[in-house]
Amino acid sequence: MPDAPQPAPAPQKKSAGRDLGAAIGVGVGLGVVIVASLFVVKAVFVGVVAVAVVVGLWELTSRLQERKGIKAPLVPLALGGAAMVVSGYARGAEGAWVALAFTGLAVLVWRMTEPPEGYLRDVTAGLFAAFYVPFLATFVSMMLTADDGSRRVVTFLLLTVVSDTGAYAVGWRFGTHKLAPRISPGKTREGLVGAVLFAMVAGALCMQFLIDDGTWWQGLLLGLAVAASATLGDLGESMIKRDLGIKDMGTLLPGHGGIMDRLDSLLPTAPVVWLLMVLFVGSG
Repeated sequence: MPDAPQPAPAPQKKSAGRDLGAAIGVGVGLGVVIVASLFVVKAVFVGVVAVAVVVGLWELTSRLQERKGIKAPLVPLALGGAAMVVSGYARGAEGAWVALAFTGLAVLVWRMTEPPEGYLRDVTAGLFAAFYVPFLATFVSMMLTADDGSRRVVTFLLLTVVSDTGAYAVGWRFGTHKLAPRISPGKTREGLVGAVLFAMVAGALCMQFLIDDGTWWQGLLLGLAVAASATLGDLGESMIKRDLGIKDMGTLLPGHGGIMDRLDSLLPTAPVVWLLMVLFVGSG
């Protein structure tokens, strides 16, 4: 007697690849802290951003040293990074540029205490870190200086989260065409469409109901820009992590990885939102 045909294996369900419950819990907790600090005392939120910047710099420099042997000076980066965020809030763009310049100078000088081998490599990584993490984050504190600054920051955060959520939800359900397989195999073109649609709808609602003198059509453009910058930011950090041969920058946030794994799409989006807000409704 021939063997009976074996039943076909049941199709496996798609997996997000992370502890979804922990990710949601941590995300909600972070959201509560951010919103509470935003609407209680603005200066407290600036402090939250500065702390996130310092932790992000620590994660980035640690991974660079562990995986590539690159010793970007953390002390001047951390002090200068915090100073950039505070200067952006207190003195605007001029203060941020001055703080960036002095941070770069401090990195050059601090590294002189080490042997000259690898000097150019280390200071180049330090200057990259200074621009990538604290300088881009400074635009968040600059948004906060407007009369409706708290609502501008909420809009910025909400649109970035909605863009990421739309990309995940649509990509997980319908994604078949890879967006950038060599950089991030999980991202799909369908997910990008979802990010754009979700962010544009959220942008129209936020600009119409949250931002002084804002209109829905400005929100559509803002959402489109956020979806693009958030996606590019995510791909950019994915490129860095692939070069370093790691999955996450850290383990501080259960279900999310490290602080830098949450800042990847936020950092490049901050200057985009700040600029479009200024163009649409002014900086006051």
